Amino acid sequence: MSPAPDERVRIRAAMDRILSGSPQNSNGALTIVALAHEADVPRNALTQRHPDLKNEFYEYVRQRGATPDVEARLRETIGKLKTTIANKNKELNQLREDVPQLIRVINQLSLENQQLREALAQQDPNVIPLQGRRPVHPVEGPQS
Repeated sequence: MSPAPDERVRIRAAMDRILSGSPQNSNGALTIVALAHEADVPRNALTQRHPDLKNEFYEYVRQRGATPDVEARLRETIGKLKTTIANKNKELNQLREDVPQLIRVINQLSLENQQLREALAQQDPNVIPLQGRRPVHPVEGPQS
């Protein structure tokens, strides 16, 4: 598909409108997507057919000291991700500190469990279950 003959003219006019703060067809964001929408051209017209105009637009944005919206969103996302990483690292360090104590508890419980199993396996247990006897009701007294 060949570009429209006035494509470059429309792109330059759209650049002027966006940079002056008076967009007509877009949200006025300092992005290539907004510029393409403002000029009523496909985005690839700027990225493939007219990269010089794309670079010129970004240069004007840099000269104005404005941060493109894409960069601002990316910086915000990076900030959130850094906070998330810091929180996860803090949590990971706490878990690493807890592991030795948990290992000690597991070892202690394993030892106690083994001792209880050995006590149950003894020939002469301390507790002898009473079978065949009815429990004594506190009001009635023992049955004869």
